[in-house]
Amino acid sequence: MSAWRLAQVNVGRLLAPIDDPRIDEFRRALAHVNAIADASPGFVWRLTGAGDDATDIRPDAADDLQAINASVWESIEHLAAFAYRSAHRDFVRRRYEWFEPASAPILALWWVPAGERPDVRECLRRLEHLRAHGPTPHAFDFRRRFAAPGAEIAA
Repeated sequence: MSAWRLAQVNVGRLLAPIDDPRIDEFRRALAHVNAIADASPGFVWRLTGAGDDATDIRPDAADDLQAINASVWESIEHLAAFAYRSAHRDFVRRRYEWFEPASAPILALWWVPAGERPDVRECLRRLEHLRAHGPTPHAFDFRRRFAAPGAEIAA
């Protein structure tokens, strides 16, 4: 087993506050989608706030509409399977029903030593690095992947 795990963060701006009726379907689905993640092969950890999700965590204290999701997985393939080949994909396809379109990358991936759990500050630093420098081993995306330290990326 690898000494490295894949961390991911995505940040988006909701169209309305989390308790607004326009966000109801998204909010009601969170427990189900999180349960799918928790039970998915390769899942290690996900960021949670006061409850079992991260809806109360604000990556930007000045913006109540900002939402964050962060998690750690055994591999890129495990995360991709959850994100794009489970019921989660239906919510990805419908994201503009609940989130504003983004003008910059909203997702960053990076490698962490096994057992490490990134905090919100680290997640935001990685996302800002990706936005400023494009994909690098420090922060990358699904299109331009980098292998874990000491490993080769699958073609």
